[in-house]
Amino acid sequence: MDTFVPATKEKAKARIALTGPTGSGKTYTALITARVLGERIALIDTERGSASKYADEFAFQTLQLTTFEPQTLVKALAVAAHEGFDVVIVDSLSHFWSGTGGMLEQVDNAAKRVGSGNTFVGWKEARPLERAMIDALLAYPGHLIVTMRAKTDYVIETDDRGRKVPRKVGLKPEQREGIEYEFDIVGDLDHENTLVISKSRAKALSGRVIRKPGAEFGEAVLGWLNAGAPAKTVRDYVEAATASDATYEKLRTLYNEARRHNMLGAAILDGEESITLGELITQRGAEAKNRASRSARRGTAA
Repeated sequence: MDTFVPATKEKAKARIALTGPTGSGKTYTALITARVLGERIALIDTERGSASKYADEFAFQTLQLTTFEPQTLVKALAVAAHEGFDVVIVDSLSHFWSGTGGMLEQVDNAAKRVGSGNTFVGWKEARPLERAMIDALLAYPGHLIVTMRAKTDYVIETDDRGRKVPRKVGLKPEQREGIEYEFDIVGDLDHENTLVISKSRAKALSGRVIRKPGAEFGEAVLGWLNAGAPAKTVRDYVEAATASDATYEKLRTLYNEARRHNMLGAAILDGEESITLGELITQRGAEAKNRASRSARRGTAA
Protein backbone atom coordinates (compact mmCIF):
# COMPACT_ATOMS: atom_id res chain seq x y z
CA MET A 1 0.00 0.00 0.00
CA ASP A 2 1.27 3.49 -0.86
CA THR A 3 1.92 6.02 1.88
CA PHE A 4 0.13 9.36 2.14
CA VAL A 5 1.85 12.21 0.29
CA PRO A 6 1.15 15.96 0.19
CA ALA A 7 -1.58 16.87 -2.31
CA THR A 8 -0.51 19.14 -5.18
CA LYS A 9 -2.50 20.72 -8.01
CA GLU A 10 -0.99 19.77 -11.35
CA LYS A 11 -1.70 20.99 -14.84
CA ALA A 12 -4.38 18.84 -16.39
CA LYS A 13 -6.31 18.11 -19.56
CA ALA A 14 -9.97 18.97 -20.07
CA ARG A 15 -12.61 16.36 -19.31
CA ILE A 16 -15.85 17.98 -20.48
CA ALA A 17 -19.31 16.50 -21.08
CA LEU A 18 -21.97 18.47 -22.97
CA THR A 19 -25.52 17.15 -22.76
CA GLY A 20 -28.70 18.32 -24.44
CA PRO A 21 -31.54 17.42 -26.78
CA THR A 22 -31.12 17.24 -30.54
CA GLY A 23 -30.60 20.70 -32.00
CA SER A 24 -29.25 22.30 -28.84
CA GLY A 25 -25.81 23.01 -30.29
CA LYS A 26 -23.71 20.30 -28.63
CA THR A 27 -21.44 19.68 -31.63
CA TYR A 28 -20.90 23.36 -32.39
CA THR A 29 -20.18 24.17 -28.74
CA ALA A 30 -17.72 21.25 -28.56
CA LEU A 31 -15.88 22.49 -31.66
CA ILE A 32 -15.68 26.13 -30.58
CA THR A 33 -14.36 25.01 -27.18
CA ALA A 34 -11.87 22.56 -28.72
CA ARG A 35 -10.45 25.30 -30.94
CA VAL A 36 -9.39 27.20 -27.81
CA LEU A 37 -7.96 24.15 -26.07
CA GLY A 38 -5.67 22.94 -28.87
CA GLU A 39 -4.63 23.17 -32.50
CA ARG A 40 -5.10 19.60 -33.74
CA ILE A 41 -8.66 18.37 -33.21
CA ALA A 42 -10.00 14.85 -33.85
CA LEU A 43 -13.74 14.21 -33.86
CA ILE A 44 -15.14 10.69 -33.50
CA ASP A 45 -18.41 11.05 -35.39
CA THR A 46 -21.34 8.75 -34.60
CA GLU A 47 -23.91 11.07 -36.17
CA ARG A 48 -23.57 10.07 -39.85
CA GLY A 49 -21.11 12.82 -40.72
CA SER A 50 -23.20 15.69 -39.35
CA ALA A 51 -20.19 17.38 -37.72
CA SER A 52 -18.58 17.87 -41.13
CA LYS A 53 -21.22 20.49 -41.90
CA TYR A 54 -19.08 22.79 -39.71
CA ALA A 55 -15.87 22.11 -41.66
CA ASP A 56 -16.08 25.57 -43.24
CA GLU A 57 -15.77 27.14 -39.77
CA PHE A 58 -13.45 24.74 -37.95
CA ALA A 59 -10.35 22.77 -38.91
CA PHE A 60 -10.59 19.21 -37.61
CA GLN A 61 -10.16 15.60 -38.68
CA THR A 62 -12.98 13.15 -38.39
CA LEU A 63 -13.46 9.41 -37.97
CA GLN A 64 -16.95 8.20 -38.84
CA LEU A 65 -18.19 5.07 -37.09
CA THR A 66 -21.22 2.95 -37.88
CA THR A 67 -21.00 0.44 -35.01
CA PHE A 68 -20.34 1.40 -31.43
CA GLU A 69 -18.73 -1.43 -29.49
CA PRO A 70 -16.84 -0.12 -26.44
CA GLN A 71 -13.64 -1.68 -27.82
CA THR A 72 -14.06 0.36 -31.01
CA LEU A 73 -13.92 3.61 -29.05
CA VAL A 74 -10.87 2.41 -27.10
CA LYS A 75 -9.07 1.64 -30.39
CA ALA A 76 -10.07 5.04 -31.84
CA LEU A 77 -8.65 6.78 -28.77
CA ALA A 78 -5.42 4.81 -29.09
CA VAL A 79 -5.07 5.91 -32.72
CA ALA A 80 -5.80 9.54 -31.81
CA ALA A 81 -3.17 9.42 -29.06
CA HIS A 82 -0.63 7.86 -31.44
CA GLU A 83 -1.27 10.60 -34.00
CA GLY A 84 -0.87 13.29 -31.35
CA PHE A 85 -4.22 15.08 -31.46
CA ASP A 86 -4.46 17.87 -28.89
CA VAL A 87 -8.22 17.47 -28.47
CA VAL A 88 -10.59 14.56 -29.08
CA ILE A 89 -14.34 15.09 -29.37
CA VAL A 90 -16.67 12.08 -29.10
CA ASP A 91 -19.91 13.13 -30.77
CA SER A 92 -21.83 11.47 -29.31
CA LEU A 93 -21.04 9.10 -26.46
CA SER A 94 -24.74 8.12 -26.32
CA HIS A 95 -24.31 5.78 -29.29
CA PHE A 96 -21.87 3.68 -27.27
CA TRP A 97 -24.75 3.12 -24.85
CA SER A 98 -27.79 2.53 -27.04
CA GLY A 99 -26.46 2.31 -30.61
CA THR A 100 -25.54 -0.72 -32.70
CA GLY A 101 -23.00 -2.73 -30.71
CA GLY A 102 -23.30 -0.37 -27.73
CA MET A 103 -23.50 -1.33 -24.07
CA LEU A 104 -27.18 -2.27 -24.05
CA GLU A 105 -26.63 -4.61 -26.99
CA GLN A 106 -23.51 -6.03 -25.33
CA VAL A 107 -25.58 -6.88 -22.25
CA ASP A 108 -28.33 -8.55 -24.30
CA ASN A 109 -25.80 -10.60 -26.28
CA ALA A 110 -24.00 -11.68 -23.12
CA ALA A 111 -27.27 -12.82 -21.55
CA LYS A 112 -28.14 -14.81 -24.67
CA ARG A 113 -24.73 -16.51 -24.75
CA VAL A 114 -25.33 -18.03 -21.33
CA GLY A 115 -28.93 -18.90 -22.22
CA SER A 116 -30.43 -16.51 -19.72
CA GLY A 117 -32.95 -13.74 -20.07
CA ASN A 118 -31.55 -12.20 -16.89
CA THR A 119 -29.80 -8.94 -17.74
CA PHE A 120 -27.90 -9.13 -14.44
CA VAL A 121 -25.85 -11.97 -15.95
CA GLY A 122 -25.28 -9.87 -19.06
CA TRP A 123 -24.11 -6.88 -17.05
CA LYS A 124 -21.61 -9.02 -15.16
CA GLU A 125 -19.87 -9.86 -18.44
CA ALA A 126 -20.30 -6.50 -20.17
CA ARG A 127 -19.45 -4.13 -17.31
CA PRO A 128 -15.65 -4.56 -17.67
CA LEU A 129 -15.95 -3.46 -21.32
CA GLU A 130 -17.67 -0.27 -20.23
CA ARG A 131 -15.12 0.35 -17.47
CA ALA A 132 -12.26 -0.07 -19.94
CA MET A 133 -13.95 2.42 -22.29
CA ILE A 134 -14.45 5.02 -19.55
CA ASP A 135 -10.89 4.55 -18.30
CA ALA A 136 -9.56 5.09 -21.83
CA LEU A 137 -11.63 8.26 -22.19
CA LEU A 138 -10.49 9.76 -18.89
CA ALA A 139 -6.85 8.81 -19.47
CA TYR A 140 -6.61 10.26 -23.01
CA PRO A 141 -3.31 12.21 -23.13
CA GLY A 142 -4.94 15.32 -24.60
CA HIS A 143 -8.14 17.25 -23.94
CA LEU A 144 -11.43 15.36 -24.17
CA ILE A 145 -14.95 16.61 -24.90
CA VAL A 146 -17.91 14.25 -25.16
CA THR A 147 -21.46 15.06 -26.15
CA MET A 148 -24.45 13.11 -24.92
CA ARG A 149 -28.00 13.22 -26.16
CA ALA A 150 -30.61 14.02 -23.55
CA LYS A 151 -34.02 12.45 -23.65
CA THR A 152 -36.56 15.12 -24.36
CA ASP A 153 -39.96 16.04 -22.97
CA TYR A 154 -42.35 18.95 -23.32
CA VAL A 155 -43.51 21.37 -20.67
CA ILE A 156 -46.35 23.85 -21.00
CA GLU A 157 -45.41 27.46 -20.28
CA THR A 158 -47.13 30.82 -20.46
CA ASP A 159 -45.58 33.22 -22.97
CA ASP A 160 -45.44 37.02 -22.69
CA ARG A 161 -48.94 37.26 -24.23
CA GLY A 162 -50.46 34.94 -21.66
CA ARG A 163 -50.77 32.02 -24.08
CA LYS A 164 -50.03 28.42 -23.13
CA VAL A 165 -47.23 27.16 -25.35
CA PRO A 166 -45.23 23.91 -25.33
CA ARG A 167 -41.45 23.99 -24.92
CA LYS A 168 -39.09 21.09 -25.51
CA VAL A 169 -36.70 20.45 -22.63
CA GLY A 170 -33.80 18.05 -22.11
CA LEU A 171 -33.85 15.44 -19.39
CA LYS A 172 -31.26 12.85 -18.40
CA PRO A 173 -28.47 12.00 -20.87
CA GLU A 174 -28.82 8.77 -22.82
CA GLN A 175 -26.07 6.96 -20.97
CA ARG A 176 -25.44 4.97 -17.84
CA GLU A 177 -26.91 6.58 -14.74
CA GLY A 178 -24.36 8.92 -13.19
CA ILE A 179 -21.78 8.75 -15.99
CA GLU A 180 -21.66 12.54 -16.17
CA TYR A 181 -19.95 12.58 -12.77
CA GLU A 182 -16.87 10.98 -14.33
CA PHE A 183 -16.08 14.35 -15.94
CA ASP A 184 -14.61 17.52 -14.43
CA ILE A 185 -17.06 19.87 -16.15
CA VAL A 186 -20.61 19.05 -17.25
CA GLY A 187 -22.74 21.51 -19.18
CA ASP A 188 -26.40 21.16 -20.15
CA LEU A 189 -27.57 22.85 -23.35
CA ASP A 190 -31.14 23.76 -24.31
CA HIS A 191 -32.74 24.62 -27.65
CA GLU A 192 -31.84 28.27 -27.23
CA ASN A 193 -28.16 27.24 -27.01
CA THR A 194 -27.92 28.27 -23.37
CA LEU A 195 -25.27 26.35 -21.47
CA VAL A 196 -25.88 25.69 -17.78
CA ILE A 197 -22.87 24.33 -15.90
CA SER A 198 -24.38 21.62 -13.72
CA LYS A 199 -21.08 20.29 -12.37
CA SER A 200 -17.64 21.88 -12.27
CA ARG A 201 -14.41 21.30 -10.40
CA ALA A 202 -13.36 24.73 -11.70
CA LYS A 203 -14.78 27.18 -9.14
CA ALA A 204 -14.94 30.03 -11.67
CA LEU A 205 -17.37 28.04 -13.83
CA SER A 206 -19.53 26.46 -11.13
CA GLY A 207 -23.20 27.29 -11.65
CA ARG A 208 -22.55 29.56 -14.64
CA VAL A 209 -25.28 30.19 -17.20
CA ILE A 210 -23.75 31.03 -20.60
CA ARG A 211 -25.94 32.08 -23.49
CA LYS A 212 -24.53 30.99 -26.86
CA PRO A 213 -21.15 29.92 -25.45
CA GLY A 214 -18.12 31.04 -27.43
CA ALA A 215 -14.37 31.15 -27.00
CA GLU A 216 -14.66 32.64 -23.51
CA PHE A 217 -15.92 29.32 -22.14
CA GLY A 218 -12.91 27.44 -23.49
CA GLU A 219 -10.57 30.17 -22.24
CA ALA A 220 -12.00 29.87 -18.71
CA VAL A 221 -11.52 26.09 -18.81
CA LEU A 222 -7.96 26.44 -20.11
CA GLY A 223 -7.05 28.98 -17.44
CA TRP A 224 -8.14 26.57 -14.72
CA LEU A 225 -6.33 23.61 -16.30
CA ASN A 226 -3.03 25.47 -16.62
CA ALA A 227 -2.98 26.68 -13.01
CA GLY A 228 -0.74 24.04 -11.50
CA ALA A 229 2.60 22.28 -11.55
CA PRO A 230 3.75 20.46 -14.70
CA ALA A 231 2.56 16.85 -14.84
CA LYS A 232 3.84 13.74 -16.61
CA THR A 233 2.10 12.80 -19.84
CA VAL A 234 1.16 9.35 -21.11
CA ARG A 235 4.04 9.61 -23.57
CA ASP A 236 6.43 10.20 -20.66
CA TYR A 237 5.21 6.99 -19.02
CA VAL A 238 5.52 5.02 -22.28
CA GLU A 239 9.09 6.24 -22.80
CA ALA A 240 10.01 5.33 -19.22
CA ALA A 241 8.41 1.88 -19.56
CA THR A 242 10.22 1.08 -22.81
CA ALA A 243 13.63 2.48 -21.78
CA SER A 244 16.51 0.04 -22.13
CA ASP A 245 17.52 0.49 -18.48
CA ALA A 246 14.02 -0.12 -17.07
CA THR A 247 14.34 -2.61 -14.23
CA TYR A 248 11.54 -4.51 -12.55
CA GLU A 249 11.78 -2.21 -9.50
CA LYS A 250 11.64 0.92 -11.66
CA LEU A 251 8.66 -0.41 -13.58
CA ARG A 252 6.80 -1.31 -10.41
CA THR A 253 7.34 2.25 -9.14
CA LEU A 254 6.24 3.59 -12.54
CA TYR A 255 3.06 1.47 -12.42
CA ASN A 256 2.13 2.80 -8.98
CA GLU A 257 2.79 6.39 -10.07
CA ALA A 258 0.64 5.99 -13.20
CA ARG A 259 -2.10 4.43 -11.06
CA ARG A 260 -2.09 7.40 -8.69
CA HIS A 261 -2.55 9.69 -11.69
CA ASN A 262 -5.40 7.52 -13.11
CA MET A 263 -3.46 6.84 -16.32
CA LEU A 264 -3.31 3.04 -16.33
CA GLY A 265 -6.38 2.88 -18.58
CA ALA A 266 -4.87 5.11 -21.28
CA ALA A 267 -5.22 3.41 -24.67
CA ILE A 268 -1.99 3.17 -26.69
CA LEU A 269 -1.07 1.39 -29.91
CA ASP A 270 1.11 -1.70 -29.82
CA GLY A 271 1.61 -2.37 -33.52
CA GLU A 272 -1.90 -2.55 -34.93
CA GLU A 273 -3.53 -3.45 -31.63
CA SER A 274 -4.51 -1.18 -28.74
CA ILE A 275 -3.42 -1.97 -25.20
CA THR A 276 -3.58 0.04 -22.01
CA LEU A 277 -0.66 1.82 -20.42
CA GLY A 278 -1.10 -0.49 -17.41
CA GLU A 279 -0.79 -3.56 -19.65
CA LEU A 280 2.35 -2.15 -21.29
CA ILE A 281 4.08 -1.49 -17.95
CA THR A 282 3.01 -4.92 -16.65
CA GLN A 283 4.38 -6.66 -19.75
CA ARG A 284 7.67 -4.79 -19.52
CA GLY A 285 7.87 -5.56 -15.82
CA ALA A 286 7.44 -9.29 -16.47
CA GLU A 287 10.14 -9.17 -19.16
CA ALA A 288 12.53 -7.31 -16.83
CA LYS A 289 11.87 -9.81 -14.04
CA ASN A 290 12.57 -12.74 -16.37
CA ARG A 291 15.80 -11.13 -17.57
CA ALA A 292 16.93 -10.62 -13.98
CA SER A 293 16.10 -14.25 -13.14
CA ARG A 294 18.04 -15.58 -16.13
CA SER A 295 20.99 -13.39 -15.26
CA ALA A 296 20.93 -14.63 -11.65
CA ARG A 297 20.83 -18.28 -12.82
CA ARG A 298 23.78 -17.73 -15.12
CA GLY A 299 25.70 -16.11 -12.27
CA THR A 300 24.95 -19.06 -9.98
CA ALA A 301 25.96 -21.57 -12.64
CA ALA A 302 29.24 -19.75 -13.18
